[in-house]
Amino acid sequence: MNFSPHSKIIIIGQAPGIKVHQTGVPWNDASGDRLRDWMSVSKDEFYDTDLFGIVPMAFCYPGKGKSGDLPPRPECAELWMEKIFKNLTERRLVLLIGQYSQNYFLDDPQENLTERVKNWKSYLPDYFVLPHPSPRNNIWLKKNKWFEKKTLPDLKKQIKKALELT
Repeated sequence: MNFSPHSKIIIIGQAPGIKVHQTGVPWNDASGDRLRDWMSVSKDEFYDTDLFGIVPMAFCYPGKGKSGDLPPRPECAELWMEKIFKNLTERRLVLLIGQYSQNYFLDDPQENLTERVKNWKSYLPDYFVLPHPSPRNNIWLKKNKWFEKKTLPDLKKQIKKALELT
């Protein structure tokens, strides 16, 4: 968790992975490197809380499952998310990364992640939906080549637009 009331873009991820849990630095792993690349921002910009706020769906590492980390524990978001968002008064865009944040914030639980990401424009101006940038999603990225060709250039434009207003 890393944010201030002045954060312009809020990044809502899942829960910390083991490396992030051990270092205490959010997105301090391969997923974070890919996410920063997707957004075309430096580490310094990414961790500047006047620019970006980082709020996970859960604050602690949920443990290992059969095919990766376990899902974030739902009681965490239920307890804290609304209170946190009330204090993010200068937010201009919220990035919903992965299905857990999308299921929590969006009023379309019947949509799957791929359909949501394809239809990202329908969630603006408040939200931009993304798959999780984890290396575990390389298969999804290979299957959905449109994401890198069409969605990422638009993501970069939305990031720039939200930050230019400062």
